[in-house]
Amino acid sequence: MASVDSSPSAWPCAALRDADLARRTTLRVGGQAEWLLEPATPEEFQDAWRAARERGFVPRLLGGGANLVVDDGVLPGVVIATDRMRRIFRPFPEVSGEEALNSETPRGEMVQRDPAEDPRLVCWAGATMPALLRSARELGYSGLEGIVGVPGQVGGGVAMNAGGKWGDMWDCIELVRVGNDDGSFVDIAREDADPLYRNANLGGRPVIGAVLRFDPQPKLLIQERMSEYLLHKRTVQPVTEWSAGCVFKNPDPEISDGRSAGRLVDEVGGKELSRGGAIVSPLHGNFIVNTGQATATDVFTLMEDLHDLVAQKTGIDLVFEVKRWRAQDVLTAPTS
Repeated sequence: MASVDSSPSAWPCAALRDADLARRTTLRVGGQAEWLLEPATPEEFQDAWRAARERGFVPRLLGGGANLVVDDGVLPGVVIATDRMRRIFRPFPEVSGEEALNSETPRGEMVQRDPAEDPRLVCWAGATMPALLRSARELGYSGLEGIVGVPGQVGGGVAMNAGGKWGDMWDCIELVRVGNDDGSFVDIAREDADPLYRNANLGGRPVIGAVLRFDPQPKLLIQERMSEYLLHKRTVQPVTEWSAGCVFKNPDPEISDGRSAGRLVDEVGGKELSRGGAIVSPLHGNFIVNTGQATATDVFTLMEDLHDLVAQKTGIDLVFEVKRWRAQDVLTAPTS
């Protein structure tokens, strides 16, 4: 079994031992991380990743915790959180995607230059989705209005190709920087990627940052679309409650006769189910809500209940969209 030095100073960035994870997820359940590392820059992330690997651990990556259920108790090993990597900036005009990730326009020049001349933004992994949308709106950048209301961080949104009926994250991606097992970085251009439904197909590699290209449009028009989409979401999804987003991916329409995962749960009576403080949302069958006292065990059990109920009554094997971190799943790797 791998071991971890007990001193925070042994790590190359800010480090917390037995750090609470529940408050770092949108579902608000779960226990503690044996070690939580908090790099503030891509370089610190790289150092933290390598340090964890040298100690024999494959780090778990924690973004905004919006698509995640963390187990109760202590999660062994190392979790790297990207909370402090929140930079969003405009690149130098018309540099390549790789150069854009490293070349922020000086603030004075940024104010003077017309945003429409080069409608791109560079985001580090920890930038929040709401902050990205605000920045885009204020600059008159259109393309991501459809993901309004999606919580979490850019890294997770890119990795899972977050989105919905009005568009997906990868609609605006120009280039993504990811990390390899050895800690090195590699840049993937949009034309070389093959993003899938709710999966960017990055081979499980952590997203370090991204360059996004937008369509310049009037700010008022962008704001109107965002307001319209958000209003609709609030009528059909529990966007203001504690949840981890959609529990299941929507199945192949040919298999489900066009029915979404939420509709399938509704049709088989899944909205009537609950476990402890976890309930199926009355608004949407594909959301599990923490009413305030739920445990991770409650949520895991309810997820399995819903999966089995749909399978038994329809024959459809729903695939989990939400990620599950189990305490017994210690991620270790051979030390070098």
